[in-house]
Amino acid sequence: MPARTDEEAPVPASRHRLLWRAVQRRKNPPLRRSDITVTEEKTVRKAVKAAALGNAMEWYDFGIYSYLAVTIGKVFFPSGNDTAQVLSSLATFAVAFLVRPLGGMFFGPLGDRIGRKKVLSFTMIMMASSTLAIGLIPGYTAIGFWSPALLILFRMLQGFSTGGEYGGASTFIAEYAPDKRRGYYGSFLEFGTLIGYTSAAGLVTILTVTLADSSMSSWGWRIPFLAAAPIGLVGLYLRLKLDDTPAFQKLEEEGASSAAERESLPFWQVFRTQWRAMALCMALVAAYNITDYMLLSYMPTYLSDTLHYSGTSALVSIIIVMLVLMAAITFVGRFSDRVGRKPVLMAGSVGFLVLAVPCFLLIKRGGVVPVFAGLLLLGLCLLPYVSVMSASLPALFPTNVRYGSLSIAFNISVSLFGGTTPLVTEGLISSTGNDLMPAYYTMLAAVVGIIAAAVMKETARKPLEGSPPAVATKEEAIELVESQRS
Repeated sequence: MPARTDEEAPVPASRHRLLWRAVQRRKNPPLRRSDITVTEEKTVRKAVKAAALGNAMEWYDFGIYSYLAVTIGKVFFPSGNDTAQVLSSLATFAVAFLVRPLGGMFFGPLGDRIGRKKVLSFTMIMMASSTLAIGLIPGYTAIGFWSPALLILFRMLQGFSTGGEYGGASTFIAEYAPDKRRGYYGSFLEFGTLIGYTSAAGLVTILTVTLADSSMSSWGWRIPFLAAAPIGLVGLYLRLKLDDTPAFQKLEEEGASSAAERESLPFWQVFRTQWRAMALCMALVAAYNITDYMLLSYMPTYLSDTLHYSGTSALVSIIIVMLVLMAAITFVGRFSDRVGRKPVLMAGSVGFLVLAVPCFLLIKRGGVVPVFAGLLLLGLCLLPYVSVMSASLPALFPTNVRYGSLSIAFNISVSLFGGTTPLVTEGLISSTGNDLMPAYYTMLAAVVGIIAAAVMKETARKPLEGSPPAVATKEEAIELVESQRS
């Protein structure tokens, strides 16, 4: 190979400092004050509240179904085999996740075209209506096979609507939050998740304690589903009161994301240009959702149906664990703003890998203290995931395709690994007779999480790709501009 001439050789920065700086400034022009997004804390808090309540609604819907799985099996499916009823109920739970990718493919790109706010308002209406409808379906003894058929239909509508919910809600918060506090504000989205689960578990526990089994099976199970209507109306009101995200508005103002351009973008091009980020997103979501659904969705069925513990005691223990997570989640989110997302995610993954088997052995021993200790340790391993995931995932994608890319990748992964966790785990236990299968499945998810956390780029305290820097005050924006001159 011929030697590089002096004219072709790069100019060392030490010898030609002024020229080198000029080249660098041309490649990366300095920020102007108008380039920086300043979002007041009051506005950010409103956005977080609106997004988190919608997420709470989503997981309230799925939570009440999980905690009422045994009752729903008896109401909607033929009697005769208790195990078959539970499996049928869990299979119907998983059906909603099969259509989630379709919802993500529909609502995600739509949110990139017409805006986050409009799509999130519509998904809220669909979620609340579907959940309400389930509470109105007659049982199997009244209308026969029409009963499970209608249940599956409305579960699919639930799944379709939630396909656009998490990707949009996490994008909504990420694009409103200042760069230096995205972990803190993002943690409130999963705080909403825990509120949804806790509300569902608490309401089901109260009904189980206060109502006789016959009353619970005949009409009591309907109350949590009917309660979805007022919750949905409150969430819809909050979302309609907000403007769209600053990042999306910036795209529209600059004309870089006009309706015509976004309509003409081929759908397959999102996959072609974002496949690496989408694969990483799917791996992170798989690790998170397997462990999340294992603890929060499947555990009540595992404790009551497999280990034959009191259903009420199991729910109370899980509620206490969720309250502990709720108390700590925002602190871990804020901590990730200082140390980064990667170390926090790695800590949760390693925790599950090391502690899964000991935790399930504690739970198998029985007794209030061992069961609670096992559940609490699993919850503390889950805490890093729930605290930083909603800040980590939106940062993987550029603004103009963020909603669509995240929704598609997230929901494909949830459908394959998250929503099927209760059914797969129950099936593994039934086929092998080994009631430690949940621990082994959790360890497999942890390995995936370790690999994903190792290869992802650190995004804490950095602007979202395709968006200008976001700060909390005008003074911070001025300081950022002036720092470039030094």
